[in-house]
Amino acid sequence: MADNLNCSRGNCSSAQEAFGLSEGHFALVKAAVLGCIFVLASFSNLFLLHALWKRRKRRTRTQLFLLHLCLADLVVAFFQVLPQLSMEITHLFKGSDLVCRAVKYLQVVGMFASTYMIVAMTIDRYHAVCKPIASFFRGSFRRYVAISAAWLISLAFSAPQMFIFSLQEVEKNVFDCWATFIEPWGGRIYITWITLSVFVLPAVILMYCQIKICAGIYFNMKRKALQGSTGDGRSSSKGISSAIMKTVKMTFIIILVYTLCWSPFFVVQLWSAWSPSSAPTQGPVFVTIMLLASLNSCTNPWIYLYYS
Repeated sequence: MADNLNCSRGNCSSAQEAFGLSEGHFALVKAAVLGCIFVLASFSNLFLLHALWKRRKRRTRTQLFLLHLCLADLVVAFFQVLPQLSMEITHLFKGSDLVCRAVKYLQVVGMFASTYMIVAMTIDRYHAVCKPIASFFRGSFRRYVAISAAWLISLAFSAPQMFIFSLQEVEKNVFDCWATFIEPWGGRIYITWITLSVFVLPAVILMYCQIKICAGIYFNMKRKALQGSTGDGRSSSKGISSAIMKTVKMTFIIILVYTLCWSPFFVVQLWSAWSPSSAPTQGPVFVTIMLLASLNSCTNPWIYLYYS
């Protein structure tokens, strides 16, 4: 993305000097780390997918969201982490123009789907806490609409990738999967739009929902305490169940980890788009940020297993 959109052939090659490694050793280290992330992401998400499938007859609404979040994270693992790993090994894109466009398209589909599935799950928790009656009667329909909307948005908003990227001759008889913009400012606008739609807008929605959820929990607990002090025996039916509280905590941790993993990535992308001369697009900081973003694809299953 940004000037890093076309960083596949090693324009970030000076990073190995910062680590004190030779070019070959540095490539091996990056490939090893990416390989570990890919294996961990694939194994953990497939394991959770299998566990959720075994419980399909008594699946909760949160588990349905997690099922689709697993699918989105697998798209990230196979079409974002794996191509990165392949590029570290081959240093060039190995495939046809169709494969180039498909891989670049699915890379962004995974980013969108993973983000908007977290948004959909958080909105569902918001309704469960703040609007429990409506959530009970219309929860099932709203749940499937939210999941379908998340996938449709991901598929539609990722479409520009298929037109921006193509297999191009970057040197004589050397071809790579390269981004092209008609206008010089096209890359800036595109990166800004991706950042706003994948990160900023979802972050605003998540923040709003989490504030409302926290406020709803606080007022429910306060009301329950007041009813308990007056000896109202029906107060327990008006509180928030421990199951909902557990899923709220799990959702919050998923959001927190997502934010920690992806916010440095998008900050650097915007920085490199609007001020490429001063952006940290090389060295250990840049490499760490790229690997941190990839790491998010394998965290969600462990978070769920911890709270299950």
